[in-house]
Amino acid sequence: MKTATEYLWFETKKRRDLVNITEKVQAFVAKAGIAEGMVLVSAMHITAGVFVNDHEPGLWEDIWQWLEHLAPEKPDYKHHRTGEDNGDAHLKSLLIHHEVIVPITKGNLDLGTWQQIFYAEFDGQRRKRVILKVMGE
Repeated sequence: MKTATEYLWFETKKRRDLVNITEKVQAFVAKAGIAEGMVLVSAMHITAGVFVNDHEPGLWEDIWQWLEHLAPEKPDYKHHRTGEDNGDAHLKSLLIHHEVIVPITKGNLDLGTWQQIFYAEFDGQRRKRVILKVMGE
């Protein structure tokens, strides 16, 4: 079995953003030479996440509204007592989760017809990373 690791770095211009990383993950899988296996895609920060869904702007708006409804940006989180102002970003990260595992078949990400891989930033404008870890043959 072969393994490989790579890091993707992000510094979003906005505090909250979604970045489609599907092509970057596929390029990494190809570079690693894995034909059959799986790839882990994991945000290495507690105010970011990774998820698989459709690349459709209306859905993105729905996702942002849903997250804001469940974890609104507001000043009274207890976490803010530490001097931070990103309590909602931590909660949004929990809702989205920080990682996905995607199967690889015949050298390609084995995603459904509309599925794409996204990096979700909830407290951006600073440098963050995602780890890609592939295993297989």
